[in-house]
Amino acid sequence: MVAASARVLRELLGRRVELPKLDAGWGAFQSTGSALPEETLEALKLCDGAVFGAVQSPSERVAGYRSPIVAMRKQLGLFANVRPLVSAPVSSSRQGVDILLVRENTEGLYSGRERTEPGGEVAVAERVVSRRASERIARFAFEAAVRRAGQGSVGADRMMGRVTIAHKANVLRETDGLFRRTCLDVAREFLQIEVEEQLVDSLAYRLILEPERYDVIVAPNLYGDILADAGAALVGGLGLAPSANVGFRDGTPWVVAEPVHGSAPDIAGLGVANPVATLLATALLMDSLEAQDQAAMLRGAVGRVLAEGPRTPDLGGRATTEQITSAVVERLGSAETARPSR
Repeated sequence: MVAASARVLRELLGRRVELPKLDAGWGAFQSTGSALPEETLEALKLCDGAVFGAVQSPSERVAGYRSPIVAMRKQLGLFANVRPLVSAPVSSSRQGVDILLVRENTEGLYSGRERTEPGGEVAVAERVVSRRASERIARFAFEAAVRRAGQGSVGADRMMGRVTIAHKANVLRETDGLFRRTCLDVAREFLQIEVEEQLVDSLAYRLILEPERYDVIVAPNLYGDILADAGAALVGGLGLAPSANVGFRDGTPWVVAEPVHGSAPDIAGLGVANPVATLLATALLMDSLEAQDQAAMLRGAVGRVLAEGPRTPDLGGRATTEQITSAVVERLGSAETARPSR
C-alpha cells in the first residue's frame, strides 16, 4: 500500500518530495522492542506529513507492545481522525452519499487504561473524556462544516451545513454527557450551521437507511471508528475508504494519512490488495501540503479507474495491486478534475 502511495507522490510532486521509509508495527517490535521506535518518531517530526500502512498487531496481550498508530496519534498531537464517506462509481456503492466523519483521536476507550482485577475474572477499561479534547474536536468538525457549506453540499436540500453529534449520554451520563455538552457549547459559535444530536445506536441505524441526509458527523473515538467502517460498506467497502490523522504545526495542518482498512494476513504477499483507500488517503495528505490541484488529479484518476476498470478481487475483478496503481498513474495526466472528497 505504501509503495503505491510513494509512486503517485513521486509522479505528482516529482523532485519536490523526499520519501524516507520508516519502520513501525509488529515487525519493528520484534526487532527493536518497540512498535514505534524512537528513530521513527523523531524522523516523523522532521517530515511534512506521512502515509501509514496497515500493520498487524497481536490480538493477545504482549508485554511492552503498544499500537503504533495510537501512540503516534498521542505523541504527535493528531487529535482529529477525518474519514470521508463518498459515493464511488462502482456497483457496490450507494449514490448520493457525501459524509465527513470526524472522530476524536486521542482518548475515550482507546486511552489504554485497562486492568484485570485480582483473580483474573474481571477486566476493567477506563474511558477518558475531557472538555479540552471534546471542544477541540467539536470546533474542528464545525469549521469543516463551514468549509463544506461554502463549497456546496452535494445532494442536500439545505443552504447551510449540518453537524450531527453522536453520543450515548442517556446511559453514559458523565463521559458522553460531557462530550455532548461541550459540542453543543461550541455549536453556539456557529449559528450558520445546523446542529443535531443522535444516540449512536440510532445514528448507526439511520446511517444505513438514509446516509444521504448526513453532512458532518462528530463522534468520540470508539463510536467514530465503528461508524466509519459501517459507512464504508455503503460506498464500496473498506478498500475505498481513506482517512487522515490531523494535528497542527505552527497553525497549519499536519497529516498522517492511512487507509481505514487494517491488515489482511490472509492475502499478504499475493499482490491483490486494493490500493485505492491508500491512494485516496494520499490525496488527503496532499490537500494538507497545499497541493490541492494534484490531489484533485489523483482523485480524478482513481475515479476513472473505478468506473472503467481494472478492478481488484474485492470489487469483482482480477487485477493486482500493481496493475491498479499503474492504471491510476496512466490516467493522472488526462484525468478530469473530480469533485474533491471534502
